[in-house]
Amino acid sequence: MSLSAARGIARIARFDAAGLSEFDASPQGLLAALTPWFAFALVAFGLFFMSGDRLQAVTDLLASIVALLAPSVASHALTRWFGREARWLRYAVAVVWCQWVMPPALIVALTGSFLLIAGGVPDAVAERTAMLALLGYALALNLFLARKALSLTLWRAAAVVISVNLATGAAVLLPRVLQMVQEIGR
Repeated sequence: MSLSAARGIARIARFDAAGLSEFDASPQGLLAALTPWFAFALVAFGLFFMSGDRLQAVTDLLASIVALLAPSVASHALTRWFGREARWLRYAVAVVWCQWVMPPALIVALTGSFLLIAGGVPDAVAERTAMLALLGYALALNLFLARKALSLTLWRAAAVVISVNLATGAAVLLPRVLQMVQEIGR
């Protein structure tokens, strides 16, 4: 990760649109943003493959690749539809890089959950509160990126975020659902 990308991530995490200018909005920049995620997927694949369940390892690797690429593919189609195709690459690069915000955000959410539990809040309530806060932050961050990187209205940005997430979820889950249906039919 370049220093510029790290600065961009830190700025975007605080909802500072100037962070968008820190990312390399080129095909090489998108590849650079995707590369660490592909590396993680390959390491996980290797670990699962060596543990014995090779078919599951291959299935999970393919699902990971789809999950990594589907948001860019889906958002490209939507940006063309909204007449913002010229801004798509900047958006796609920023979205991929800004996924690095989520692990620290998860740590903050878990810490908040532990503090709530220590304060006497029931475990289930504290955990749900933390996860809702994390989900809210993730959605707000994605809306922010769609609005600022693509120069969209709030409603169009919401349409992009919802559509991209639904398309990604369907692309990742549909093969698994079809596999389960096929197994039930046997």
